[in-house]
Amino acid sequence: MDEARDSDVIVVGSGVIGLTTAVLLAEQGRRVRVWSREPAERTTSAVAGALWWPYRIEPARSVGDWSLQSLSVYEELATRADETGVRMVDGVHGETRLDDLGPWAARVTGLRTASRAEYDGPGLWARLPLIDMPVHLRWLRERLARAGGTVEARTVESLAEPLAEARCVVNCSGIGARTLVPDASVRPVRGQLVLVENPGVRTWFASAAATAQTSTYFFPQPGRLVLGGTAQEDDWSLEPDPAVADAIVKRCAEVRPEIAGARVLGHRVGLRPARPAVRIERELRDGGRVLVHNYGHGGAGVTVAWGCAQEAARLADGTAASS
Repeated sequence: MDEARDSDVIVVGSGVIGLTTAVLLAEQGRRVRVWSREPAERTTSAVAGALWWPYRIEPARSVGDWSLQSLSVYEELATRADETGVRMVDGVHGETRLDDLGPWAARVTGLRTASRAEYDGPGLWARLPLIDMPVHLRWLRERLARAGGTVEARTVESLAEPLAEARCVVNCSGIGARTLVPDASVRPVRGQLVLVENPGVRTWFASAAATAQTSTYFFPQPGRLVLGGTAQEDDWSLEPDPAVADAIVKRCAEVRPEIAGARVLGHRVGLRPARPAVRIERELRDGGRVLVHNYGHGGAGVTVAWGCAQEAARLADGTAASS
């Protein structure tokens, strides 16, 4: 195998995890190809409300570091919001206390207990990255292209396929890892959103105080207000449920009454790739080929994307132990 072929990496998956990992590898001088069954605009990442916050993700010992590494990147990207889709926005996490959080919280600048005027109940006020995912995914693709990487439409039936064409493969297949690896511990957690005209809401709100399968949040994005949400485990349906949508709007309007009359612009459904813990692991295959897994990020893929990508890139180079 020639020297150029030795530098090849194929990344399987074009969601935020796959594209971020591909960008880092390409900027390190690797020749990167992203294989994806569908364009980034149709991945679960494109549907995400995309507030930075460690949500439904393990292992706790690693998530804090991954999240903080990503936070540092997003804070810089927010200085170019129109280009990157990343903005720093104020908001409240309702029914949440500092004591509920891990050590990472002490390193989030400005995270504090919300005042009674800000939220009538236990809550935390924070200025956090809020990401317009269609814009951000497009920016990642463009950054990858500038680094010499490519994105190819290709359905992968077996990881043996990319391993036959590249010395190193990084598996960022998300929910697809359930059959591709195969890994039966990967399960869908269905999230449904409602997009409405923004009636003047400038701060975000999030609370998981409803039930195990529902939450309440609204995120002001350019040209729309994103309302959520659900966390329906083992539900594979991608069809919006009108009754669920009505309940989402009702819960959000209980926090901000003006949302009740907002014109509905559309509905979105995505399947979060849940797993008992994120899998970032390096395998040696026949002929010295390297397979790196980077999947199972649940509802926090955006939050940990850059931290996990950095670890996956180190594993691809053999400079880090697997998790």
